[in-house]
Amino acid sequence: MEPRAVVRTWVELFNRGDAEGLAALYAEEAVNHQIPESPVAGRDAIRGMFEAEFARAEMVCIVEHLFADGDWAILEWRDPNGLRGCGFFRIRDGRIEEQRGYWDKLSFLRRHGLPIPTEERTR
Repeated sequence: MEPRAVVRTWVELFNRGDAEGLAALYAEEAVNHQIPESPVAGRDAIRGMFEAEFARAEMVCIVEHLFADGDWAILEWRDPNGLRGCGFFRIRDGRIEEQRGYWDKLSFLRRHGLPIPTEERTR
């Protein structure tokens, strides 16, 4: 699959809360770095990250824009709560090798009614 098609599939699986399906899109040694968090390395760890996040909050990704440039796909998104962000996906041989996501963690926590960690309160 070309990068845009991989990310379209990623969005569909994300919106279904399908951690197993999402993990299958990643290369075995992939890295997913949601910039407000520490990087997550390896397909199994990425699956676990999605399982934990889906258990914590109902998340929906609405595509605003989806661009591709070579091995990269760039996703600008929003959710129904007004949160916005973007993701950069490097895709080779039809698998995500690297992902970086940029979004406001404090806004996410507040909009989902989740506890705000002490270090976030001082910002």
